[in-house]
Formats: sequence, structure tokens, C-alpha cells
Amino acid sequence: MGTPYGTLPTAMNLLVLSCPTWTLPLPPALADAPRRAVPERPAREDLAPVLAGLADPTRLVVAGTDADLAAVVLRLLRTERLAAAPVAYLPAAPDSAVAAVWGLPTDPVEAGELAVHGEPDPVPLVRDDVGGVLLGRAELRPMRGTVYCDDTRLLRGQANRLEVTPSAPEGVTARAVRIGALGLRSCAGTGRAVSVGCLSAGVVCDGVPYSRPVTRWTWYRHTEPWRLVRGAW
Repeated sequence: MGTPYGTLPTAMNLLVLSCPTWTLPLPPALADAPRRAVPERPAREDLAPVLAGLADPTRLVVAGTDADLAAVVLRLLRTERLAAAPVAYLPAAPDSAVAAVWGLPTDPVEAGELAVHGEPDPVPLVRDDVGGVLLGRAELRPMRGTVYCDDTRLLRGQANRLEVTPSAPEGVTARAVRIGALGLRSCAGTGRAVSVGCLSAGVVCDGVPYSRPVTRWTWYRHTEPWRLVRGAW
């Protein structure tokens, strides 16, 4: 186990990015950590002065929602800091898809301990073809069209929903779910990319609806991983 609650390891550069969606006090393990308040789903102008002043390496602890975390990781990608800045996560909601996908605790005390004492683990970073990233779960619901995972066709026709999540080591997993007279049926595939062609449908990524309906969408594994703090402590 790590050092006692409220005590940071010596010589660690650490910064908590606290979003408005995090409404609790910081857990004991982070009580003495430097803290910076940022807006919900912080944008470039919110994070530029924060990242500009960071020493390398600095562990970032994002306290907020999956969408808040995705906004921070997207900024690390665009500023070429994925390797330099390990990222820990304090989920604001117990149903966090990021926590479920990567086996992270949602209890604030446990999440705080992991954030401070856990080890960074390189995990696949999933991008999309409209400039975003996917860290937890995306959905199209409902949809009618064709879905490929790499060269394998997963769906041609109607589905009640399509779920897409990051996965290790390949990159991305897609699961098409249909509910009919015989009950729930699903098909799934895992690979480096998932491509969708469909009738006009809405996309929700990490809890955020895309601004308009789409007829095509692609998720793919980025060439470089991001460093998620999730190892045992």
C-alpha cells in the first residue's frame, strides 16, 4: 500500500484539475495536492495556461465526468503531451463508463488512493474522424446501416443500439444489440477500427451528444497510447 491518507509521495509533480461536475471534497489522499478549477469539459483556452506551466512529467488528476476527462486527454493529444503527462481519474458518477472499461474505482477514497499511488499504464487511445476521442462508451441508438470492425462486417440492417468502447490490446470494440421476438441478440467484434454507414442517426460519445445527426462515423486506435493511472498500489 502507499503512504498514509493526506500524504503525497515525495518528489511527485501532481496537479488536480477540478471540474464543476465534481461536487465532493477531494479525497484524503489528495487533500494536500495542488488544485486548479477548470470549467466543465475544459476547452483549449481553459487548459492552455495550465499545460504551459507544467513540469515534465506531471501527473494530472481529473475530477469530473467522462466527458471532462475526454476533454483533457484530447488537449494532451493535440499538444503532444500524451507521453509526458500520466492521467488519473476521480469519477464524478458511479456509472462512469471509463471506470467500467478500465477497472477503475468509483468510490472517492479508493479513487484518490489510486490517483496518488497507482502506476501509469499505457492504454489504447481511440479517436474519431471528426476530431474527438473516446475514452469510455459511445452509442448510436437506434440505427439502421452497416458496421465493420476492421474487415469484418458486424451488422447489416437494423439495431436497437450500437455500443463502442476502447479495449486493450487491440484498440476498439463494437457491439450491435437487437431486441426482437426471440429476445436480445448481439454481435461484437474487436479490432483497430470501427466504421459505420447508416441512415441519419445520433451519436453520443462519453455522454455528450454530437451536434448533428450523422450517416458515417469511424473510430480508430491512435498510434500512441495515453497513460492512465490504473495499476495496483
